[in-house]
Amino acid sequence: MSERVAVRAPTPREGVRRMKEYHPPVAGRDGLRLDFNENTLACSPRVIEVLKNITAADLTRYPERGSVEAMVAASLHVEAAQVLLTNGVDEAIHVLCQAFLDRGDAMLLPVPTYSMYEVYGSAAEARIDAVLAGDGFRFPLDAMLSAIHPRTRLIAIANPNSPTGATVARDAIVALAERAPQAVVLVDEAYYHFFGETVLDLIGKLPNLVVARTFSKAYGLAGLRLGALVAAEETMQWLRRVISPYSVNQLALACLPVALDDSAYLDWYVAEVKAARAEVAQALKEFGVEHWPSAANFILTRIGVQHDAFVKAMRTRGILTRDRSADPGCDGLVRITVGTREQMKLAREAIETSLKEIGWHA
Repeated sequence: MSERVAVRAPTPREGVRRMKEYHPPVAGRDGLRLDFNENTLACSPRVIEVLKNITAADLTRYPERGSVEAMVAASLHVEAAQVLLTNGVDEAIHVLCQAFLDRGDAMLLPVPTYSMYEVYGSAAEARIDAVLAGDGFRFPLDAMLSAIHPRTRLIAIANPNSPTGATVARDAIVALAERAPQAVVLVDEAYYHFFGETVLDLIGKLPNLVVARTFSKAYGLAGLRLGALVAAEETMQWLRRVISPYSVNQLALACLPVALDDSAYLDWYVAEVKAARAEVAQALKEFGVEHWPSAANFILTRIGVQHDAFVKAMRTRGILTRDRSADPGCDGLVRITVGTREQMKLAREAIETSLKEIGWHA
């Protein structure tokens, strides 16, 4: 019998060992989901009808995204060659990092912001240049401009931002793109529908501008994983070279056209969220809970040292919220997703009761 030799598992490359980990708390999410900024109700009923009619033969084919990308382009009023569908915005960020970041390049981020920018940037072995937001989570334009250097190759801006809900002025985005012509400037418009302002019309005019959109939020298709990148054709050729040709699945491609076509349902849901957002903000003011103006489908609140107790108290009432205390400048802060007015009436009652239960005071 041969002697057994101790064998160690292979070691990954240095960039993987150093990269920041992301652990989404997705297990046991029973109740009203006000923790992940998803659509809290449902996608268009027409999407469900499409899913019911999917055949076994439909699932035997590799997905072809070209025709659906053309539909998305038409809905965004851009050219089909400027649109790339992705497996959620997460893949969009990953593709950008793989295409444009080398070891030693820099990724510039205003923080706090969406965690996956840093995750994928560090995976590409880029240096992360983080600039802390100003008072009230104001966009730190002057500090961002000062932080740009020749190795700055990717600037990521969520507009509106998560977890704060703050927005970035159009002029600020233009200033960054012009100051850093060597860098891709990603404007992540995941929450566009709740804000209503876009820089899509600058695609091609600013050659280094890239815009991301998602169908996970307002459209309610988070489970299908669908996002989109919009960029000048010169940039898009490199993104198409990097992305997997089959990363967007057949079910997602079948459902997206009807979701796009059902504008009445989308408009209704967005209007519900905007109305509920105003009502929740007013309730928080009455409760004495500090919070920040939001242009997205969530509100960031200051609970303070009892943030953990508050999240747990809300969970016992069947309502999930997201503790953001680990984010830069967010100690003691809790983010609450906004759903429909009916849902948020229940949430307001739970917030008031939970605050009393934990002995919270302004």
